[in-house]
Amino acid sequence: MIPRTLGKVATELAKQYPVVTITGPRQSGKTTLARSLFGHLPYASLEAPDIRDFATRDPRSFLANHRDGAVLDEVQRVPELLSYVQERVDGDGRPGMFILTGSQNFGLLESITQSLAGRTAILHLLPFDLEELRGASLLPEDLHLHLFAGCYPPLHDRSIAPTRWYADYTATYLERDVRQVIQVRDLSAFQTFLGLVAGRSGQLLNLSSLAADAGLSHNTVKSWITILETSFITFRVPPFHRNVGKRLVKTPKLYFHDTGLLCYLLGIREPTQVAQHPLRGAIFETWAMGELVKLLRHRGRPCDLFFYRDHRGLEIDALVSLGLKWIALEFKSGRTVASDMLAPLHRFSEVVSPEETTRLLVYGGDEPQERSTATVVPWRELDQELLLLGAGGS
Repeated sequence: MIPRTLGKVATELAKQYPVVTITGPRQSGKTTLARSLFGHLPYASLEAPDIRDFATRDPRSFLANHRDGAVLDEVQRVPELLSYVQERVDGDGRPGMFILTGSQNFGLLESITQSLAGRTAILHLLPFDLEELRGASLLPEDLHLHLFAGCYPPLHDRSIAPTRWYADYTATYLERDVRQVIQVRDLSAFQTFLGLVAGRSGQLLNLSSLAADAGLSHNTVKSWITILETSFITFRVPPFHRNVGKRLVKTPKLYFHDTGLLCYLLGIREPTQVAQHPLRGAIFETWAMGELVKLLRHRGRPCDLFFYRDHRGLEIDALVSLGLKWIALEFKSGRTVASDMLAPLHRFSEVVSPEETTRLLVYGGDEPQERSTATVVPWRELDQELLLLGAGGS
């Protein structure tokens, strides 16, 4: 098993909370992580029909079979069980009794909010991050291969062609899970919607435009976007504003969590096609933003991540909060750094003083550079630079 960054966090929190919940997309390695870290606990998968039926029909007896706790997999399948877990941990009080995993974040968190608030730590396990792949000697030398293959564990644990795996993933997990939640009757309409969303990764989320292009109602598109987010397929990044309230009402940007899935939905079938694709820049930006999210989530940190855009046309791809200071990042997929790439970061120093920000240009090349305006960071070293700056916490 490839060591996961989240493992240390989960182990520590299991010493403090009676329940630890690990959520994330399907096939991100939640079950593998939970069983490897908490092998002393019995394991039960609520995905199995007989186990699910037992837990649903007689939850007290089911939990009586696990008096000292258990790893309960896919708990969103039996949400009513969580009330009985609450009763058990309230009566016992031992830390680390139950480890819960689940893939559908909306159903899972809704049940946890109702039953286990204050009793569980909630962690997010996403596909492999840079540190994990590097540590296992699985990080490709070629950027385009990395963007094309993505970071889901099965693609690195087994010899499976990415196109084949993402086709199966889309059919067996994404479409099935989403259809269970929103009961899509016209699957072709949803497939078209997925392709249109992929074409907008890295852009401002315009629901009206997306609805018009997809031939769907505004409310339908809003609902489907929410499901993609709660299934950990996409995420939103809000705009930065010094007034916190205004951050909540401005238009966010939309990104995919994994570029392998993004490339598949864009019709990219070979790594070499990434280099010539008209959305290459957006794919690279999506990858970089996803790495920022993983760096924070896999360390149990809040995802204090924003982008900047003002009325004068100044745009900064990402801002990472360091309390009262910021890391400002620009992402460029090219292997060569041109001086005009640094212009937005230079202009940004007029908005936020240099003492408050560290400016980074992350690019598709291999050599780090120190410029007067910003530090130029090779794509393979993005996480290392951010950790040096304190983005991952203490």
